[in-house]
Amino acid sequence: MISKKFRFHGYGSLKYLFQNGEGARSKFFGLRYVENLHRGHPRLTVIVSKKIAKSAVKRNRMRRKVYEILRQHFNFEIPYDIAVTVFSDEVLIASRQELEEQLKKLISELK
Repeated sequence: MISKKFRFHGYGSLKYLFQNGEGARSKFFGLRYVENLHRGHPRLTVIVSKKIAKSAVKRNRMRRKVYEILRQHFNFEIPYDIAVTVFSDEVLIASRQELEEQLKKLISELK
């Protein structure tokens, strides 16, 4: 799990992100991002809808997989607010390498 200072708190920031942010999409994920000049660090969230998986256990497992990849492989010095939306339940059965490639491709569009 990522540190608390890198997570979103409240809905106002997410609302701003979805209204004003830019987007990118891959096979498994959607990415919304907006530059955050008011903070010295980025904030991240992972969104998994009930439409993707009805079970909270499955949704949380998907969320934890994505958070762990983000925590281990990405530099947290970029000043962006980022929301990763999971669009496929195949995230549960996909290999870690495939998920990493998809996320790297999306994150590379930020820079």
